[in-house]
Amino acid sequence: MNVVITEFEAKLENTRMILKNITQEFSPAVFASSLAAEDMVLTDLILREKLNIGIFSLETGRLHAETLGMLDKVKATYGTEIVLYKPEASAVDAYVVQHGLNAFYDSVDMRKECCRIRKVEPLNRALAGNKAWVTGQRRAQAATRTELAVQEDDVAHGMQKFNPLADWSEEDVWHYIRSNNVPYNPLHDKGYPSIGCEPCTRAIQPGEDVRAGRWWWENPESKECGLHVVDGKLVRINKQAEKIGNQ
Repeated sequence: MNVVITEFEAKLENTRMILKNITQEFSPAVFASSLAAEDMVLTDLILREKLNIGIFSLETGRLHAETLGMLDKVKATYGTEIVLYKPEASAVDAYVVQHGLNAFYDSVDMRKECCRIRKVEPLNRALAGNKAWVTGQRRAQAATRTELAVQEDDVAHGMQKFNPLADWSEEDVWHYIRSNNVPYNPLHDKGYPSIGCEPCTRAIQPGEDVRAGRWWWENPESKECGLHVVDGKLVRINKQAEKIGNQ
C-alpha cells in the first residue's frame, strides 16, 4: 500500500531532521524564542522529541502581559522553564534619562538603540559559548526575509544559525498548532500575527502584511530589531544551499 505524504508532512519531517542534526553536529545549541506562534511550534518539537537544544527568551521589560503569560503556559504544558535574559538595568536607565522612555518613536536610530539595549546585548549573552542557534523566522514574514536560508553562517556571533521553519507558511504554522494542541499567545486571536514589545506592536487590519504591526511607523525595509543584522545590514550569506534541509 502506497502512503501519500502531504506537502505539510514533508515539511514537518524535514524540520524534525534539521533539529536532530543540530543536536548531533552543532551541540551545544540554543533556540531563541519570542513565545509567538512559530516559536511555539519549535518549542513543541524540541520538547516533545526531548532534543538537547536549550530554549531562552529575551525579557525586554516592555513585553505584553499575554507574552509573559506564555512562560507559565510552557511550564504547565511541558514541565520546562524557559531561561530569560534581561537587558542591563544601567543601560536602560541611561537611555531613558537621556532620551525619554519612548524615544524609539522619534527616529529609526533611536528605535534601533532601544532594541540594541533591550534585545541585541542580552542575545549576545544568551548565545555565548554555543555552536549554533535556532530561530523561528520564516520567509513569508517580511520583505526583509524573502531570501532566508535554513542554515546561515553567523559571522557576527561566530556560529551557525538555523531557521528550520524558513519555508513554512502561516497556514502550516497554525495547522501544526491546532493539530497538536500547542499553547499559543492569545494576542494572535486579537489580530497580532507578529508580536514584539508592547509599545512597538499593534494589531493589523485584514489584508495587511503579517509584520505591518511591528514598528508600524517605519518603512518595511527597516523593520528588523538588530537580532539578525550585522553592521546595519541584514545578514543572508553562506546559505550553504540549505544543505541540511536538502540532505
